[in-house]
Amino acid sequence: MNSIRFTVDGGPDLERRLAQLCLDVRNAVLELIPPWKLDGILLGGGYGRGEGGVLQTPEGERPYNDLEFYVFLRGNALMSERKFRGPLHQIGARLSPAAGLEVEFKVMTAAKLLTSLPSMFYYDLAAGHRLIFGDADFLDMSLAAHRRDAHRIPLHEATRLLMNRCSGLLFSLERLERAEFGPEEADFVGRNLAKLELALGDVILTSRGEYHWSCRERHKRLLAIAPTPEMPFLEKVQHHHRAGVDFKLHPHRTTASRDELKARHQQLSGIAECVWLWLENRRLGTSFSNSSDYARSRLNKCPEQPTLRNRLVNLRDRCWSGVFSGRYPRERLFHSLCLLLWDDHVLAEGPLDGQLQRELRTREVQLSGLVAAYERLWHRYH
Repeated sequence: MNSIRFTVDGGPDLERRLAQLCLDVRNAVLELIPPWKLDGILLGGGYGRGEGGVLQTPEGERPYNDLEFYVFLRGNALMSERKFRGPLHQIGARLSPAAGLEVEFKVMTAAKLLTSLPSMFYYDLAAGHRLIFGDADFLDMSLAAHRRDAHRIPLHEATRLLMNRCSGLLFSLERLERAEFGPEEADFVGRNLAKLELALGDVILTSRGEYHWSCRERHKRLLAIAPTPEMPFLEKVQHHHRAGVDFKLHPHRTTASRDELKARHQQLSGIAECVWLWLENRRLGTSFSNSSDYARSRLNKCPEQPTLRNRLVNLRDRCWSGVFSGRYPRERLFHSLCLLLWDDHVLAEGPLDGQLQRELRTREVQLSGLVAAYERLWHRYH
């Protein structure tokens, strides 16, 4: 689907502004990369799918979400990325201030796309995007395999999505505990709580093979699910998903106080733990009753990752215990997230058996230091 609009209900001025930004990106990329080297440039994300956020300001409507451009190059994927990643990042840094939002680039090749396994990322890009430059028929054919069926998205993709959104919940917790808490921190927390609200419903749909590129269609599908004893949290998730969709399409800078945001955070954190355990028990065929047991279990949480590849990744990052065990490092994020967010004893009485420090490779004991160590690991393996 090549979207005609960038937003659902943004005005003509905002649509023209976004179209001009795309033209600026097209021209800048073509100055850097000759057309014969390019298969195409796509705008992905919410704006590429026609569901970008519309922020109301005193100066009028403004875009809110990042602009995510995908540059499809001909030739070797690794060499192309090494050559052009830096210059494209510089283009993004140059265009971002005038755009009023982050302009990001990702280098891709059609050949890599054709051989990649199904994922939520590839499905979203294939199902909804805006062509900025290139051969539409060629790119459409290259993307077709990932567009066919959402039920091909593996269950571990739902876990990855929930981990990333719960990481935002953790980063928000650290900000809520800071001595200084101003509008910037409040906006960060409000934005990440809204992203979690959307994700809670999305992971349920993904687990049922009912995910869809449109957040509005996802909400319709979520409301059609009947409650079951296995999902006692469903009605709460449906309610919060509605709020998540509203924020995605019409974002706003929160005016809530720290105490109000803490209350929302606590409520959503409790629901997120229930959904996490439900999802992981379903994915791994287990029956963990709480997140602490999950974090301390030696069960392999990333069985889809090949052991040899895991050893090479750990060898590259000098994680010798991982080289020996053959476990994928993202498992450390799963464990640390559960301990930091949902195990009350960890910060109150010290990490159980030092597990948290071992997982994060740190000697920190305070929340701020532990979250900083988690964030470093998250940036590497999320």
